[in-house]
Amino acid sequence: MDSTLRKVVTIVASLNLAYFGVEFAVAISIGSVSLFADSIDFLEDTSVNFLIALALGWSAMKRARLGMALAGILLIPGVATLWAAWQKLMAPLPPAPIPLSITGFGALLINFSCAFILARFRSHSGSLTRAAFLSARNDAVANVAIIAAGFVTAYTLSAWPDLIVGLGILAINADAARAVWSAARKEHALATAQP
Repeated sequence: MDSTLRKVVTIVASLNLAYFGVEFAVAISIGSVSLFADSIDFLEDTSVNFLIALALGWSAMKRARLGMALAGILLIPGVATLWAAWQKLMAPLPPAPIPLSITGFGALLINFSCAFILARFRSHSGSLTRAAFLSARNDAVANVAIIAAGFVTAYTLSAWPDLIVGLGILAINADAARAVWSAARKEHALATAQP
């Protein structure tokens, strides 16, 4: 099972890394907070999945500690989002709506595929695979919001839909970090209690 999971998370990490480059480039070129936050999230997902591949076969205690560290990693996109949101507030120009929605749709396809691939492993290896699955699932939800922001931006010519979705991505990642931290703490307590 570990060798299959290692192969799966390596595939997921590679997909995330590839789309990070695409989404980051578009985010910078059109000035999108939501795409910027989501692209950083793709980079974070790459790190999480490569760390999971590395940690398979470790003791329960070491995996629990890594799970707690991953909870912190899940917050990194939130910090990047706050920075990008601040920049957008200083110059509230709307991003180009068509590239925003098209790029969001591409991200949705990648994240939906990753969540589907990881779904059967979400309870294997505790908080580690839970972190990967929650991240992919939450990202798919965020991508739907990015697509919608593109349509609303086209209609209103406002920077606010993109900014609001970017801040929503922050909230989703904070909740995922809390869930992973909680699961990792329980695993750590169980591993400590065992003789």
